[in-house]
Amino acid sequence: MADYNNLKVVNENGVLTITINRPDKLNALNLETIEELRVVFQEVVYDDDSVKSVILTGAGEKAFVAGADISEIAELNEMNGRKFAESGQEVFSMIEKCHKPVIAAVNGFALGGGCELAMACHFRIATPNAKFGQPEVNLGIIPGYGGTQRLPQLIGKGKALELMMTADFISSEEAKALGLINHIAETQEGLIEMANNLLQKINSKAPLAIGMVIESVNAYYAKEENGFQTEANSFASCCKSEDFKEGTKAFLEKRAAEFKGE
Repeated sequence: MADYNNLKVVNENGVLTITINRPDKLNALNLETIEELRVVFQEVVYDDDSVKSVILTGAGEKAFVAGADISEIAELNEMNGRKFAESGQEVFSMIEKCHKPVIAAVNGFALGGGCELAMACHFRIATPNAKFGQPEVNLGIIPGYGGTQRLPQLIGKGKALELMMTADFISSEEAKALGLINHIAETQEGLIEMANNLLQKINSKAPLAIGMVIESVNAYYAKEENGFQTEANSFASCCKSEDFKEGTKAFLEKRAAEFKGE
């Protein structure tokens, strides 16, 4: 597996753990890190059949990702600012549309681009010390990596507008109550264990069906798609798969199914 300057990437039992590894910068997302995320998803997550699912987390106890790199943001103007936002949106969309499940395991701060990165994952779990927020208005800008689109989807328009306009942070308890995260783990070690347990459970299901669940749910939010039609098309595709034959046969034979993703 390739070496990365800002990421640690480990594949164990089909679960690829990607760790943002800039703890001295609170794992801030600079342009190099965004590009490395693009590469690892294109060349490893999408193309490596040994990878069944992904955990995305941050190094250290202080931060998942504390935001984008402010030194780079300070150099933006109207022209390169648009490119900056679109580049991040493209990578985060790649994560959101991935047919393999991606869990954000959030430890510490998930702010700005970090909160946006977590929201691009299929769901999120966190430690009690996690803090979430979109504080971009403090810098005179707005979320640019999809935050204005994904946060309302997850917690509703009113609360999303409040958080983005006040720049307030919320705790993991409030994030769970709002539906921003699914679970809270008691410790950072427990966080990764919980993520692995969830993914091993998901990995035992039919891979094609899991991917089509992701695609169909995403279609609900895509203005150019009819989500019901996407669901029907995906359902039909499942019906022609070997996994479907195996799953129904195993059920009738009262045994565990052995899915092959075919």
